[in-house]
Amino acid sequence: MNREQRTGKSAIAALITVSLWASAFPAVKYLLDYYSAESIMVLRFLIASLVILAVIAIKKVRLPDKKDIPLFALAGLLGIFLYSWFFITGVNTVPSGVSSFLIASAPVFATLFSIFILKEKVKLLSWIGIIVSFGGLAVVTASQMSGFVMNAGVLFLVGASIVTSLYTIIQRKLTEKYTPFEAAAYSILFGTLFTLAFLPGLIREVPNVPLTVNLIPLYLGIFPAAIAYLSWSYALAKARSTAHVTMFLYLIPFLATLLAFFWLGEGIALSAFVGGVVIIAGMLISGLTKKE
Repeated sequence: MNREQRTGKSAIAALITVSLWASAFPAVKYLLDYYSAESIMVLRFLIASLVILAVIAIKKVRLPDKKDIPLFALAGLLGIFLYSWFFITGVNTVPSGVSSFLIASAPVFATLFSIFILKEKVKLLSWIGIIVSFGGLAVVTASQMSGFVMNAGVLFLVGASIVTSLYTIIQRKLTEKYTPFEAAAYSILFGTLFTLAFLPGLIREVPNVPLTVNLIPLYLGIFPAAIAYLSWSYALAKARSTAHVTMFLYLIPFLATLLAFFWLGEGIALSAFVGGVVIIAGMLISGLTKKE
């Protein structure tokens, strides 16, 4: 497979991922009327894990090497457990559109981590882009302040951005040895084990939720969880650099804002939208100026 084909497949996989992840914002927001944040997390990834285990059994996928289990566990802890908990808890108090712009800051942190951890070199203009993005992040954060009190959900969502950035770096490392499916699948399975700490709460809540509502966590488990994480790992494996993939994440806020408007009737404050656009602009400057 030549370089252009690899880049094209990486782009398609990244587009699939961001579309599915964007749909998770209004879906989770809707579910929070019926489930706690922790229960949504357990239910979502239990479903995702069942799908993945079925594929592993059918395809006879190889098991990870024992020496790599700690890395898979770390990926699961950061990218599945902590990210989901921070994300769902944050969305509970922050509008979907604003939440998506805060999560969109993930490429800012991913770029920094790729520089310091993966030793990827960037041009001076990329640093300017990072600074611009942090400025946009400050504007979005300010839009969620009442007086001098910050909405705690903002801190959870920024935390989600940071841990998912670290997850991206780990996945990049894992796909050097494992297939995209193996890298994502075992990360999800380990992450799901961490979520089981909240299983008792889910068991108490399920009987009180209408059956039709549970179609949403079924969707979340199969598509934004299992399929999206797999396609993300594939995109990372085929990409020329981490930055060429993470820049696709800038599409999520716009898609999530549209979905939240049509599904939930949510709007977004002008200041938050402007700040979000600044975040995206900064990441475009940074991503497009990286060295190959």
